[in-house]
Amino acid sequence: MKTTDTPHTGDARIPAPRAAQGPEIRKVAAPAGEKREGAVLNVFSHGVLIIWAIMVVLPLLWAVMTSFKADRAIFTSPWSLPDTLHFENWSRAWTQAHMSEYFLNTLVVVGGSLAGTLLFGSMAAYVLARFEFPGNRFLYFLFIGGMSFPIILALVPLFYVMQNMALLNTMHGLILVYIAYSLPFTVFFLTAFFRTLPTSVAEAAFIDGASHTRTFFQVMLPMAKPGLISVGIFNFLGQWNQYLLPTVLNTDPENKVLSQGLVQLAVSQGYKGDWSGLFAGLVMAMLPVLAAYIVFQRQVVAGLTAGAVK
Repeated sequence: MKTTDTPHTGDARIPAPRAAQGPEIRKVAAPAGEKREGAVLNVFSHGVLIIWAIMVVLPLLWAVMTSFKADRAIFTSPWSLPDTLHFENWSRAWTQAHMSEYFLNTLVVVGGSLAGTLLFGSMAAYVLARFEFPGNRFLYFLFIGGMSFPIILALVPLFYVMQNMALLNTMHGLILVYIAYSLPFTVFFLTAFFRTLPTSVAEAAFIDGASHTRTFFQVMLPMAKPGLISVGIFNFLGQWNQYLLPTVLNTDPENKVLSQGLVQLAVSQGYKGDWSGLFAGLVMAMLPVLAAYIVFQRQVVAGLTAGAVK
């Protein structure tokens, strides 16, 4: 019995079948013109940022440097470094110019108003963001409308309202005014932030038997910490530097805040003003603001970008 042999075709090899592959991804190099344009734009943007940083930092450094100079050196050589550090400028501003009293009054007023603003603002924002009820959008736009209302138009009626309620020239009355002044922006900011938080966490708390109050304070409010810190920093800046409201509503010398104290220090001696003490008091007023922003810088950026990507 013969076996049939298959014909041999020499040394030719049959290529093995290749597995099916997807389309090859090729890297396309950017044209030279686009690279050059991007490099020019990058250099331009960095240059603008550097110029802006110089414009912001140089006045601060100059104020700190001037606070350690004598009055004569401030006018004769305003841009030179101080020959000796006059720490007595700071002590004189702190004691003789009563900056310590103004500083304490400002801490009490801003601390109380900031706590009240964050508490009431977060509660209102949470309700507007999480619950649907008749008039929800109306209340929301009412708060937004408060942001566009100039405070100077409300000074005269506000003065008489506080006078009739015996709140004029009192620290607690000024705290209430600061809270009302800061609520529109706080509600607007936190409403958008609460809408980005997951609803599943709150629903799980409700299933476990938590009330609305407990869910808000123990679940939702800790989750909104980045937003609270961000809006708190902005409110702190506005309330700490506020001058118009305390000037009209707080004329008692014992209850004056830091901004009023700086103006009084500038005009107390007419043309013989204590310029070195004034710059020392100015730096004292700037330090808490700079410290607060430096400490909470990451939280501020996180709060501002938390709602960008949902």
